[in-house]
Amino acid sequence: MKSTGAWAWFQKVVMNWTSISARPLAATPNFVFAGGADALGFSVLISLDRDNSQSLQEQIYTRIREQIMAGVLRPGSPVPSSRILAAQLKVSRNSVIFGYERLINEGYLVARPMVGTFIADILPDQAVGATPNDSTEDLSEISESRGAHVFSGRQHGILNNSSIPIDFWTQRTDPRAFPLKTWRRLVMQSLASAGHNLTEYGDPCGLMALRTEIAEHVGSTRGIQVRPEQVVILAGAQLALNLVLRLLASQGDEIVVENPCNQGAAYLFESHHMRLRPITIDRSGIDANAVAATDARLVYLTPSHQFPMGATLSLEKRRTILRWAQRTGAYVIEDDYDSEFRYDGAPLPAMKALGPDHVIYLGTFSKSLGAGLRTGFAIFPEHLVDAAATAKALLDNGQVWLEQAALARFMQNGGFMRHLRRSQQHYFSRRNALISRMRERFGDVDLLGTEAGTHIAWRLPAAFVPAHNIKAIARTKNIGIYTVQSGGGHEYDGSQFEQNWLLLGYASLSEDQIRAGIDRLEEALKTNEITHGSAQLSRSPLAPS
Repeated sequence: MKSTGAWAWFQKVVMNWTSISARPLAATPNFVFAGGADALGFSVLISLDRDNSQSLQEQIYTRIREQIMAGVLRPGSPVPSSRILAAQLKVSRNSVIFGYERLINEGYLVARPMVGTFIADILPDQAVGATPNDSTEDLSEISESRGAHVFSGRQHGILNNSSIPIDFWTQRTDPRAFPLKTWRRLVMQSLASAGHNLTEYGDPCGLMALRTEIAEHVGSTRGIQVRPEQVVILAGAQLALNLVLRLLASQGDEIVVENPCNQGAAYLFESHHMRLRPITIDRSGIDANAVAATDARLVYLTPSHQFPMGATLSLEKRRTILRWAQRTGAYVIEDDYDSEFRYDGAPLPAMKALGPDHVIYLGTFSKSLGAGLRTGFAIFPEHLVDAAATAKALLDNGQVWLEQAALARFMQNGGFMRHLRRSQQHYFSRRNALISRMRERFGDVDLLGTEAGTHIAWRLPAAFVPAHNIKAIARTKNIGIYTVQSGGGHEYDGSQFEQNWLLLGYASLSEDQIRAGIDRLEEALKTNEITHGSAQLSRSPLAPS
């Protein structure tokens, strides 16, 4: 009788707890969430609906089981104590205990005395015999029911995690040249005067102090006369190009591109489902007459140092294209990614300086300072400023304030121009070392893009095997050289430049590394007898084909 009485008392208490925990609370919202590191040891959400006919302990059981089966709660991970979870969910502790006990009984949780409660290492659903085929079929049905995503596109080659000792990668600056001490000081100065700038939104178009400095900089170095309001700060030229397309391009619009083209731009235009009109380049840039014969609304150019081949667009061709744009109302997108570095001859004026109403100018600090800063800009014609500002605000809420503030200070005090002059001297010496060594080892080499930039293109002699074979042979000597495609370019038919040209970047290498790299390359090519015919590689001049 004593035992029976105790059992009856326990049942009565349980019934009271159950009814209390299932009863709606007056000042409690319908949905209560618990999550984060203090709740379940990692990011997770548990929602309880107090208007639901299902009891709270049943909801706790169901929600945790769903998280386990979805893989959000991983095997072996701890769950919070019943006391902590009950406090966060604002429910009776017994509601949590009952939910936990059911999960333990069914094999989803494991209680370890004096330690805690954990997700089971082997879940009951896994032990009962679910097969990989069953899982695949279920996922396939779910995927089909949800439909395919809208976006389609290709990832361009921007990362190079190679550990090759001597790597002539085309898209890398010298990490040793970054003004680290100066930058640290500028950041600290900016932080000291930050005020509310770190806690409030700024202008989505960018910090006005930086926009003003950029407007003055392009005025003095590129001949572009603009107001600061025409400058929009973005996370690099790639995002600037995205903004331009958001503003001006529609699906099916025709756009003229250089062939070969900058891979990031080429793949972006593809993803927008634009009609691409690739026009081949020569040693003076794109065929301007072919451009003028199109009905395109946009043309994308890299006139200062064509990427990837390095040609400089002649002044005559620039004027032909601008006359076409003025006549037809088209726009030229001028990607001036490395115009700071010119070594031979006077720099030509930017196309934006020659045709301000029909050119959108893209600039970046990726080559002059470093790609890790993720800072670039676009300069729009006056009549597009308001639309560009609205489009930028909808694209994002602005760049990080601290980097903008530090860069503005760097430009204001003349530090940026001093850094540019030092970099120009270093890169000029490295370019000379590369050209000189190539001529010593390979004779009368046919090079393109030597006048400017931080990389050159080498046209292989006719007797050589294709460029991708040369690239592979160089790797056997721990030398990184690149074809057009692997170096960040894209040729639309892949027949001329991809097969016969190699790209060599020199900005990140010392002069000694450059010389050693070319020496090793020559040794590797001689060892592998890389010519098509019987002729062997020699020091004698090789006539360009």
